[in-house]
Amino acid sequence: MGQICCRKTGMVTRIKNSRTVAQDIASDVANKVQRNVKRAVAGTLGISGERMTKVDTAWLRMDCDANLMMIMGVWQLAPGVKHAAVCERIENSLLKYNRFKQRVMEDAAGATWVNDRKFDLANHVVLETLPKAAKGGHQQEALQDRVAALATQRLDPNRPLWQIHLIEDYLGPDGVKGSAMVVRIHHCIADGIALISVTMSMVDGGAPPPERRKKEAVVNSAEDWIADTLLKPFTDITVKALGAVGESAARSLGMLGDPKKGMEKGVEKGLSGSVDMAKVMLQVLKDSAALALMPNDSPTRLKGKPGGSKKVAWCQPIPLDEVKAVGKALNCSINDVLLSCVAGALGEYLKSHGDDVAGQEIRAMVPVNLRPLDQAYKLGNRFGLVPLVLPIGVANPIERVYEVRRRMAALKGSYQPLLAFSLLAVAGLLIKPAQDMMLNIFAKKTTAVMTNVPGPRDKLKFCGSTLEQSMFWVPQSGDVGLGVSILSYGGGVQFGVITDSLLCPEPQRIIDEFVPEFAKLSLVTLMLPWGE
Repeated sequence: MGQICCRKTGMVTRIKNSRTVAQDIASDVANKVQRNVKRAVAGTLGISGERMTKVDTAWLRMDCDANLMMIMGVWQLAPGVKHAAVCERIENSLLKYNRFKQRVMEDAAGATWVNDRKFDLANHVVLETLPKAAKGGHQQEALQDRVAALATQRLDPNRPLWQIHLIEDYLGPDGVKGSAMVVRIHHCIADGIALISVTMSMVDGGAPPPERRKKEAVVNSAEDWIADTLLKPFTDITVKALGAVGESAARSLGMLGDPKKGMEKGVEKGLSGSVDMAKVMLQVLKDSAALALMPNDSPTRLKGKPGGSKKVAWCQPIPLDEVKAVGKALNCSINDVLLSCVAGALGEYLKSHGDDVAGQEIRAMVPVNLRPLDQAYKLGNRFGLVPLVLPIGVANPIERVYEVRRRMAALKGSYQPLLAFSLLAVAGLLIKPAQDMMLNIFAKKTTAVMTNVPGPRDKLKFCGSTLEQSMFWVPQSGDVGLGVSILSYGGGVQFGVITDSLLCPEPQRIIDEFVPEFAKLSLVTLMLPWGE
């Protein structure tokens, strides 16, 4: 009888334990579902985390198989750095920006930045090796191949959207042993100007990131977003950056943000405010029409449907002082000289394939900064785009540089960068198919994306090693298959090209034409008559 009671008691205990286990499991499941629901609701409503701006959302959604929206950078360092030192530096500099410890949660209404609770720096600073160079050779070609491969690899969407690939032992074409770093950062995090500011916090002696004030919050309401995205860029600083310098112009643009207040000030200042306003509006209308009615550029072999794989090439730096001397002699800017060389190199590349480039032009979209430089540390995207038509069919280097100068002068005072910025903002409000359709306006009428960035005059140090060379590329969008980067740094100017391998399988052949084009321009400049 006692045995039976014991068995019954044991059975009851096991049943109770089983119930408890089942209840615990059910409770865990319920809690997980509740957390996921809360996260989904919070993401949709922007309650938790930091809501992504509409412009940044547009860049997030712009990824496609042919072009990923990553900013790519390459650092060459001598005598070299170690993985542990790089991780320590990243920990003490880059990670001070909260954005680099946040992942993205997408929803139907947009996206939200949320802290990555499982953040592990080891996932973001990756140690790699390159194939050894042949005897007497170097590893630049292998590095270029690796950069090209990484340009087509998506960043893990479950982690913060950036990664650094470190090659501790790298042998460059100059025979100097050192290290190489390949940096990948999604464009939704920041634009090039902001990332340069971030980079400067990483180098030896770099200033730490400014503390973000609590009131510096991302706007959530539609009204606040419109004011922030469409109206705030119209400031006196932005006007000056675009070449429209003057109090009257700034006042007129301010009227776009607050017409009533603007008119009151116009009455106080006289009728000139109304006249200025009319001029601004007329220019805006002209530039809107120019963007909408922008014709297709020349149908060269560099334009077409991309295949999805990439090729990368860059050249050794050319002395910046020589570029300045040529520009001064021709009464042109450094930018005019360099862009002329780009046009000449592209023209020579096409001619080498038997193409007739006489009278041909290709359009390159050029980013223009729309933020005050003292606010460059604020991440996000604050830039517009202007279409620059490169005269690749002009054979005479002097004639070509003056044609570039004329076209650059015509862009000064244009509001096209602001209009392009607004277009990106509006695109961020749309579902992806509609966004793709809108943004393909640029892709269909453009052959290349080009950047020209002036860097520090003196070479920088990173973890005790000298940053000998630096290159970077902004992403191409849609079906654009060519990216050109010009970076002045440490007394030199370096050209880099990234291409779709189907449209341009040998970008090194374009690179190889840059130096000869500059040499031709220099020689012709020396042959010009110099006074009496």
